[in-house]
Amino acid sequence: MKTLVAYFSATGTTKRIAEMVAKASKADLFEIKPETPYTPEDLNWQDDKSRTSVEMKDQPDFRPPMAESTPDISDYDRIYVGFPIWWYKAPTIVNTFFEGAEWKGKQVALFATSGSSGIDGAWESLNSSASGAVLVAAKRFSSSAFQDEVDTWVETM
Repeated sequence: MKTLVAYFSATGTTKRIAEMVAKASKADLFEIKPETPYTPEDLNWQDDKSRTSVEMKDQPDFRPPMAESTPDISDYDRIYVGFPIWWYKAPTIVNTFFEGAEWKGKQVALFATSGSSGIDGAWESLNSSASGAVLVAAKRFSSSAFQDEVDTWVETM
């Protein structure tokens, strides 16, 4: 089974977990990078005018452009997609990633980083962007997760 780990990480927390998932699953790694990187001011969820607040609350259908196109996923059987939880769901750039490929029949396993918010609403916010994908798993990791926790999750697939 050929596997890809794709992830979006604004602060490096999700990147660390993505690297562990890639190691555990012996997968290729792809970083979902926004064309315009997020600054600390953009990430201020307490500011209603911050970039993330506007994208997530005021313009949920907005799709931030990616710095690179979604890679060709035709050869991959399973794709792990990781992201931080923003406003109880995946950041809209993850929708941009999903909308850049054909997902019919692809196995998708979501993983997210969050201090306390669950991952339950993430697939709901992504499902329409990943038409035809089969969600096989979803897991939230804390920022302090260790490799053995990630290994255990990957082994359950």
